[in-house]
Amino acid sequence: MVRVGVVGATGYAGAELVRLLAGHPDVELTIITSRQYAGTRLDKIYPAFSGAVDLVCEPYSEEKISELADVVFTALPHQLPMELIPGLIRRKKRVIDLSADFRFRDPSTYEAFYQPHAAKKLLEQAVYGLSEAYTEEIRGADLIGNPGCYPTSVLLPLVPLIRKRMIELDGIIADSKSGVSGAGRSLSISSHFCSVNDSFKAYKVGAHRHTPEMQEILGREAGRPVPLCFVPHLVPMTRGMLTTLYLRPAGAVSAGDMRSCIGEAYAGRRFVRLCSDDLMPDTLNVRGTNICEIGVRKDKRSELIVLVSVIDNLVKGAAGQAVQNMNIMLGLNEARGLAAVPFPL
Repeated sequence: MVRVGVVGATGYAGAELVRLLAGHPDVELTIITSRQYAGTRLDKIYPAFSGAVDLVCEPYSEEKISELADVVFTALPHQLPMELIPGLIRRKKRVIDLSADFRFRDPSTYEAFYQPHAAKKLLEQAVYGLSEAYTEEIRGADLIGNPGCYPTSVLLPLVPLIRKRMIELDGIIADSKSGVSGAGRSLSISSHFCSVNDSFKAYKVGAHRHTPEMQEILGREAGRPVPLCFVPHLVPMTRGMLTTLYLRPAGAVSAGDMRSCIGEAYAGRRFVRLCSDDLMPDTLNVRGTNICEIGVRKDKRSELIVLVSVIDNLVKGAAGQAVQNMNIMLGLNEARGLAAVPFPL
């Protein structure tokens, strides 16, 4: 059994990590931490865990978590992990960070959109944890920067197409919609029930922090800067994410060519699912799972290819992909602890 700890277990992503790890057949969840709820049993904060998880939230202690865990997940707001993770790495712990702190190779890009980085040297060894795209790098990593939820939904369809030079790199449009849990558990007027119920709105247009994360990965794959028009929207549902990509094909590339390219890239991978020609992705079909579902169509009037992807923003977009990355790091089957059948309703 692998001993695992979760730092920041009471946020939405942290609680989802606990849910998945508590049912993982190869894991012993040994320690969870929370600043706000130190000393409180987790099932008092999330009654759904009653009878399943009886751990008490503890204040963060590098010494104690290093003593009790071999793999550590940090599910904290950005800036905090960069202060904590260097000590864990020095103690030979393997770390998967769900914040933005270790997603970038270029510290100047991170600093332009977040704040000064306190652990720049670790950026050189951190691996971007888009599981299906960077499996071999993840396998040998000690530190994973788990992707954001929007980038996961955008990059999984795009990376194979860029690698095969199937699309024009200028003019890519990503139109994304997220459930309210993507905003996190902290109180905010913008995520109050009265603000989101019966409402559908775009936000942070042209200024969302996930844009530079996506552009760095797209540029790495393309070998040149890739401009991206990314527009996120908030929809009145708890969890789920849908991204629509508008792409101009390179030369005579068809929608069928793109579909085959994506299918070949992810052949044999449990968590990427291509829709059949008569269906399009639906967030309901992936709710609570680690699956990314992708559909491909051609718009004959505009000659654009339209790709639609859906994920559960808390699972494939956060905790599930983090557990998948742990499985890959440890040489386990990547589906261990993640193979739940999707809800039919």
